[in-house]
Amino acid sequence: MSTVRESRTRGAAAGHTGAAAGRPGRPSGSRTTAPYRRRRRWLGLVYLSPALLIYAFVVLLPAGQGVRLSFVHWDGVTAATNAGFSNYTGFLHDPTLRRAVAHTLFFIAFFSLLPILLGMASAALTARKEVRGAAVYRWVLFLPQVLTPAVAAVVWKRIYAPDGPIDSVLRAVGLGSLARGWLGDYTWALPALGLAGTWAAYGLCMVLFAAGIQNIPSELYDAARMDGAGALREFFTVTLPGLRGQLAVVLTLTMLGAIRVFDIVWLTTKGGPGTSTITPTVVLYQRAFANPDVGAACAIGVVLAVVSLVVSLVVVKISEGDD
Repeated sequence: MSTVRESRTRGAAAGHTGAAAGRPGRPSGSRTTAPYRRRRRWLGLVYLSPALLIYAFVVLLPAGQGVRLSFVHWDGVTAATNAGFSNYTGFLHDPTLRRAVAHTLFFIAFFSLLPILLGMASAALTARKEVRGAAVYRWVLFLPQVLTPAVAAVVWKRIYAPDGPIDSVLRAVGLGSLARGWLGDYTWALPALGLAGTWAAYGLCMVLFAAGIQNIPSELYDAARMDGAGALREFFTVTLPGLRGQLAVVLTLTMLGAIRVFDIVWLTTKGGPGTSTITPTVVLYQRAFANPDVGAACAIGVVLAVVSLVVSLVVVKISEGDD
């Protein structure tokens, strides 16, 4: 018995001596693995370096040049002159730019909020029930995402034309006094483009929400029903919290689409009639190519990029905070 105790005492003393020799609380292999990990980190950067160089040349360098040009007056031909912050203060003093920003807020309602509400309602009503022809229904609603903006613009120009289907129906039901050239009307041109944006974004929202609802465990719905929850309470206590991730993605995509909308506006109204449908991106295009003021155009682009980045970060931060 005494021999065993002496052996344990010698073992403990040896271990204590080894720890005191320079490795307190650390595994013996940590010194050998640290250089290996550093080599792996540098090896990863070596593999990424071609892609990083291309990204810097294609994205970062033009972005830096855009920021530099936003502080000058330049028509693209003659020598540039220093402008200071005057290109940026144009957002406060230029009535066209102020109106374009107001139109962007209007488009956020039609391009983002309305499609999200409609898409979530449609997904909640159809995703958890056997609906005959649901796949075809979703495919038809998702079709605008497949069409190019040029095709969508041609379709909506035809729909809103004075001899288009809307005015034809109005005349057929005796409401011919309401018929008009919708895209040429100062009052109705902006809502008309907003409805086109809702049509384009609605299908994507519905498909993403439907996929998210199908991933919610059915046990949560069963528990809610056992607690006496009705359809409305079930939606707010189970479905809506379960769609938090999809909601963040959809909100980011649709809001960025509203902020940067250009193609359907330019291809249908070119910002008119007058400036009734003008957007910041249309002003940017006009300043850059129609009446060349490259500095002002770059300032608009920088502001749009910063606003888009801030919106994305805020939406992601809110969604992560809820988690």
